[in-house]
Amino acid sequence: MLQESASVAGSASVVGSVLDSFPPLRTWQRKALVEYLRRPGENFLAVATPGAGKTTFALRIAAELLVAGSIDAVTVVTPTEHLKTQWSLAAGLVGIQLDAAFRNADVHSSRDFHGAVVTYAQVGMAPAIHRRRTMTRRTLVILDEIHHAGDSRSWGDGVKAAFEPAVRRLMLTGTPFRSDDNPIPFVDYERGPDGLQRSRSDSSYGYSDALADGVVRPVIFLAYSGETRWRTSAGEELAARLGEPMTQDLIAQAWRTALDPRGDWMPQVLRAADARLTVLRRGGMADAGGLVIASDQQTARAYAKLLAEISGEKAVIVLSDDVGASGRIAEFAASTQRWMVAVRMVSEGVDLPRLAVGVYATSASTPLYFAQAIGRFVRARKSGETASIFLPSVGHLLELASDMEVQRDHVLGAPKRGGFDDEFLERAQRAEKASGELDKQFEALSATAELDQVIFDGASFGTPMQTGSAEEEEYLGIPGLLSADQVAVLLHKRQADQVAAEKRRSPAGAVPPPEKAPRTAAERRILLRKQLNNLVSAHHHRTEIPHGKIHAELRRLCGGPPSAQATIEQLEARIAAIKNF
Repeated sequence: MLQESASVAGSASVVGSVLDSFPPLRTWQRKALVEYLRRPGENFLAVATPGAGKTTFALRIAAELLVAGSIDAVTVVTPTEHLKTQWSLAAGLVGIQLDAAFRNADVHSSRDFHGAVVTYAQVGMAPAIHRRRTMTRRTLVILDEIHHAGDSRSWGDGVKAAFEPAVRRLMLTGTPFRSDDNPIPFVDYERGPDGLQRSRSDSSYGYSDALADGVVRPVIFLAYSGETRWRTSAGEELAARLGEPMTQDLIAQAWRTALDPRGDWMPQVLRAADARLTVLRRGGMADAGGLVIASDQQTARAYAKLLAEISGEKAVIVLSDDVGASGRIAEFAASTQRWMVAVRMVSEGVDLPRLAVGVYATSASTPLYFAQAIGRFVRARKSGETASIFLPSVGHLLELASDMEVQRDHVLGAPKRGGFDDEFLERAQRAEKASGELDKQFEALSATAELDQVIFDGASFGTPMQTGSAEEEEYLGIPGLLSADQVAVLLHKRQADQVAAEKRRSPAGAVPPPEKAPRTAAERRILLRKQLNNLVSAHHHRTEIPHGKIHAELRRLCGGPPSAQATIEQLEARIAAIKNF
C-alpha cells in the first residue's frame, strides 16, 4: 500500500501492493530501474525508442519512490492534452491516481489524487503556480518527451522555474534530438572532441536494440516516385520526375504536386496502401489500422474522401485544433476501423498499437518530426508483426528512412546539414487559411505514381514498377507476420524474381548489350544498388551481421548517404570495399 505522508493525509489510498499490480518489466526497463535506484540523484534522462514502454518504466519508478516514502506526490508534464488522459488512465491501472483535469486556476491538487498531469503549455503560462505545488510536497516530476521543453523560451524557462524545487526529476524521450540549438532544461550536455556539446542520457534503448528484442516492429518503407507537372505564377508549365536530382525549389514543387489530392499520385498510393492493409488483416493482424499524415486540414478532408471511395469505409479525420480530436483517437484505437487521417495530432506519444500501415503525405521533413511520426507504427503486440510506410521518393525522406536505426543526441552548435529547407516547404504547402492565395502562385496539373524502391534495414530493393502491376502486387503482398531476417530474405527474393521477370520479357533471341555499353545514370544506379545488396546479403549469410550494420560500416568507410541516395561513385566505392571484407 502506498504510504501517505502527513502533508497528504487525505490523498487516495491504494488497496494491496501497488508494485504487485505492475506487468513484468522488459529487460531494458529492469536495467534502467536498477540504474536509477543504484545512484539516486535529482535528474535522470531515459531515452527509449517509441513503443518501448517509457510510460510503464516511469510509473514503476513513481511507485517505488511512493512506497519508499521518498516522495509525496507525482507531477507528469506532457506535450498535448490528449496525452494527459492517456497518462492518467495508465497510472490508474497500477494504483496511482493522477488528475488529468487539473487547471492552473485550481492552484492546488485535490487530495483525492497522488498528483496531476499537466502540459508544457500550462506550465509555461503560470510557472509560479506549479512551483508552489512542487514546493508544497516532495514531488517527483516526470517530464514526458522532454525535448518539447526547448520548443520556446516561455516553455523552457517555465519548466525550469516550476520544477527546480522538485526532489526528483525523471526526463523521458524517444527522440532526444532537436532541429535547433535551444538547450533542454535539466538535461546534461558534454563537450566532445569536436568541441560540440551533446546531450547525455542515463539510460538509452534505441530502435535497433528494441528490434533485436522483439519490442518493436520491423518497418518496411515503400517509396513512390512518378511524373509531376505544374504551372508557375508566370504561366510556365514545368515537369519533373519525383526523386530525380533537382534544385530545392523544384523538389518542393514536385513534392507538393504529388501530394495534391486532385492528381493521380495520391489516389494511386492510397490504393496501394489500402491493399497492403488488406494483406495484413488477412494474414494475422485482423484489426490492423492505417494512418495518413497530412499537412493541412483541406487536404486531410480530401484524402479521407479518397479513402472512403477506395476502401468502401469512411475514414476518421483528426484535426489538431478540433475539440473532439482526443475522443476520436480513443474511439479509433478501440475499434477495427481501417483508416484515420490526421494533421499533426497523431505525431507523438499517442498510443495506437494497431496502426500498421502509414502514408507520409506531408511536407514536414525534419529528423525529429519524421521519427515521431514513424514511431506511431512500431509498437509490437505479438511476435512477427511488421509495419509498412508509404512515402514520396524524395532524397531527404529516403535518407531518414534508411537511418531508422541511427542513434542521435541533441547537439548544440552543430552546423546545419544540407538538404531540405523545411521553412520553404511549409511556405510551399500552407495551411488551409492561406491555400487560396498560394493557388494563385502555383497550380498542380498532374502526377502519376510508381513504386520506385523498397527500403528496409538501410538497404534498397527493387526497380521502378507501375502501380497496379504484378511486380507492385508482389511487394504489397509480403506477409505481415515475419521476423526482421525473414523480411530481408523475402525482399531479396522479390528483387531477384523481378529481375528474372524483366529478362523473360525481353524479345526472344535479343542479344544483351555489351557490359561496357553506355547506360543512363538511372540504369547504372539501379544495377549498382542490386549488386551492392547482393554482396551485403552474401556477407550477412557468412557472418550473421545484420544487413543494416553492414551498410552502416560501408558508409563509415566510404562516406556518403544511404544507398537509396548514393551516387554512382559512392556505390562503386562501397562495392569495392565489401569485396575486401
